[in-house]
Amino acid sequence: MDVISVVLFLLLAVVVSGALSRMMPISIPTPLVQIALGAIIGLSTSHRVALDPEIFLLLFLPPLLFLDGWRIPKDELLKDASTVVELALGLVLTTVIGMGFFINWMIPAMPLAVAFALAAVVSPTDPIAVSAIAARVPIPKRMMHILEGESLLNDASGLVCLRFAIAAALTGSFSAGDAALNFLWLAFAGIAIGVGVTLVVSRAKAWVTRRWGEETGSQILVSLLIPFGSYILAEHVHASGILAAVAAGVTMTFAEISREAMAETRMRRNSVWDTIQFTLNGIIFVLLGEQLPGILAEAKRTVALTGHTEPGWLALYTVAIVAGLAALRFLWVWLSLRFTILRNQYRGVDGPRRPNWRLVAATSFAGVRGAITLAGVLTLPLALNDGTPFPARDLAIFLAAGVIILSLILASVALPLLLKNLDMPAEANKAAEEDAARIVTAEAAIQAIERHQHDLAETHGHAERYAEAGARVMDLYRERIEALGAAEADSLRAQGALFRDFRMVGVAAERAALLTLLRSRKIGSEVGRKLTRELDLSEARLRA
Repeated sequence: MDVISVVLFLLLAVVVSGALSRMMPISIPTPLVQIALGAIIGLSTSHRVALDPEIFLLLFLPPLLFLDGWRIPKDELLKDASTVVELALGLVLTTVIGMGFFINWMIPAMPLAVAFALAAVVSPTDPIAVSAIAARVPIPKRMMHILEGESLLNDASGLVCLRFAIAAALTGSFSAGDAALNFLWLAFAGIAIGVGVTLVVSRAKAWVTRRWGEETGSQILVSLLIPFGSYILAEHVHASGILAAVAAGVTMTFAEISREAMAETRMRRNSVWDTIQFTLNGIIFVLLGEQLPGILAEAKRTVALTGHTEPGWLALYTVAIVAGLAALRFLWVWLSLRFTILRNQYRGVDGPRRPNWRLVAATSFAGVRGAITLAGVLTLPLALNDGTPFPARDLAIFLAAGVIILSLILASVALPLLLKNLDMPAEANKAAEEDAARIVTAEAAIQAIERHQHDLAETHGHAERYAEAGARVMDLYRERIEALGAAEADSLRAQGALFRDFRMVGVAAERAALLTLLRSRKIGSEVGRKLTRELDLSEARLRA
């Protein structure tokens, strides 16, 4: 009963954190508020949430990584694929090796394998934390796409490196050749399983839907089970469950294109996944705060092995690690942009002659550590193979937590300053692409209506009635084609913005009138729910 109460308090803290972060006069990232609330819970109760590393890994990482792979914009990612790969793979490996040796040199009490494990978990970045920080100063779209792509890939690469580091700590040995072969199996088998599970499940779901119809609840549940199924199957054959979850999410995008679900299913599914993402990310940060008091006490004892007793050394270690990560990232981003400029010059592409230092600094500070870092470090084993406690586990968890907190604070201060009036490379205007797509879909709709109108007239007669109804609908589509194809497209888009403003005013008035009818009981609750849903759909369409 006590454990259930603590869990409910953690969930309540996640809910309250969002409101508190919006109420504060200064912009404080929601993750920092969640950590503070978790610490209050940890200090106010004697009960602690016992975290089993394997269960924690299974419950939190697969759905988060799956959703990242599913929702990341694929076309935008491909445009900057070379930059993303350089950051996600090259920078991660450099970080693991460089920071691993640095941490082991700085803290001799932490074995080299554990230092590599800590370096591996602090290498992945978290775009959700960056979005929370830059809520008042929007991040340029192209930079955000790069950060999202980097995060998706370095989550996988960092956690795979963590797996090797833990294996070395448990066995006490490491072979580069065996590790290379093992990595190939982990990567290719994990990706194949993720892709295969998603395709098989999608086809099976489509086959059932074609024959017996679609049930929204079961469709949503299937989407929730795919990442867990991919992860468990991959781990069962000793492949990478992390890569399987990421591959499953990426494949889900293409599987959905050819096997469309009902609109109601998609809307409800998006709402469910938004809630899951918010809850899991929030729970991870609240758990960090709840675990901090116990972690701090154990970390102090571990630091004492190095000959230091003052708690200030913990802060010094954290600052040194964050500084090392920032220096490596700044240097890597500068070199990456420098090589990109040289390639463009060689190809004759116009552009800047040298990297913009503000752009380099903003990209560097945007490498905030977040939920994946914490989830990864909490999966460190509790004991070695011989039953002895895992060395410096609490110190590693504390340092990872410190890196998360300090990187959030630094980014929340530096990013708004660096991003203000920052000149980014011009992005392609997608208005023409969108207009062309709307014209093509409208023309297809007109052709389909004409065929349907003709079929109804042949089957049921009354051709005039069907002709009149079809003509009214087709006129709407023809108006869209004429408007989008006109030379005054920009003016019409401006009028469209005014139209949306007036429609939003109308929707708000409809809501107020509907609420009055419900309160006076002039309409029943069922009618109220139906009309409310229609207004919700209208508002969502206007805000899109």
